[in-house]
Amino acid sequence: MKSIKITPKMNITVLTGAGISAESGIRTFRDTGGLWENHRIEDVATPEGFAINPELVWNFYKERQKNASEAKPNPAHFALAELEEKFGKNLQIVTQNVDGLHRKAGSNNVYEMHGRLDKCFCIDCFSKYDNSSIDLSVKIPLCPKCGGKLRPDIIWFGEIPYYLDIIEKLILNCDVFMVVGTSGVVYPAAGFVMSAKYHGAVTIGINLEKPSNADFFDQFYIGKAGDLLPDLIEQWLN
Repeated sequence: MKSIKITPKMNITVLTGAGISAESGIRTFRDTGGLWENHRIEDVATPEGFAINPELVWNFYKERQKNASEAKPNPAHFALAELEEKFGKNLQIVTQNVDGLHRKAGSNNVYEMHGRLDKCFCIDCFSKYDNSSIDLSVKIPLCPKCGGKLRPDIIWFGEIPYYLDIIEKLILNCDVFMVVGTSGVVYPAAGFVMSAKYHGAVTIGINLEKPSNADFFDQFYIGKAGDLLPDLIEQWLN
């Protein structure tokens, strides 16, 4: 493997995916045969599904938010938070997860490209709200400003992820690009490691199995992020 020495002056961008949250008990649709908690993806994770049955969609995401609120960060989340303490703004996390576990672990420099379970927005005036500030006991929450329907602030299939312009700048300017708990082979995330590699970053991957684009990684560790990442970061910090 390519030798690497990490210092606090280096810019590190970390991409995390479902694998890191799975170690905290958060399930994903890929684990259940293309279903999300026994619901078809088309019914609960598309704008069309929300238009047809917003009550079903809200029930689904209320339950997901409840599960996420009960989940606890695992050692991988805490290791990244510890790294941020040492590196400050030089450590940035881009996550495909919507559960908030990175923030719960203490990380602040987090870009949730697929949205957040604890937020919603109005489909008419686009006002955003914390779910804690609205009445979730009703079947379909309505916007306090205009009365329009509120929907979960989640990027659904067919929609454009958040922060792509910022993420591109982070990737182009990072010294180290690390992928944790995701295959990273689905676009746009699939292009991140390639872009980082082409622009001179050292690329590191941690996942349960090697992805099809493994050739773009200088170092790849097979196993659970909660087992591997704390030791790896401890080596860097020492």
